Amino acid sequence: QVELVESGGGLVQAGGSLRLSCAASGRTFSSFAIGWFRQAPGKNRDFVAAVSGHGGFTDYADSVKGRFTISRDNAKNTVYLQLDSLKPEDTAVYYCAASPYYVRTEASSYPYMGQGTQVTVSS
Repeated sequence: QVELVESGGGLVQAGGSLRLSCAASGRTFSSFAIGWFRQAPGKNRDFVAAVSGHGGFTDYADSVKGRFTISRDNAKNTVYLQLDSLKPEDTAVYYCAASPYYVRTEASSYPYMGQGTQVTVSS
């Protein structure tokens, strides 16, 4: 069982930055891949980025490559998502999720998911 709590969302102007955090409970945090997903109103929940258990492999959606960076600190049971060069289309609720499998892009592969944090980018 893994419990996840996101934080760091907020309102930012286009071109600005935010850093999201995902704090996890559990002693086996490093055995889980962690993914970030986002969902805008009226749209599907989309894959954003993911990192392997020990941080050696990362994957990004094409729409965020070069702008977002995922990282993890297993000593703190925390994963971070640095959001730079934000655009209005990045506005969404951002969720972190944990998977006992290797890095995947499908939300169905992540049985544990947090409650989300709102990111709003104004133009």
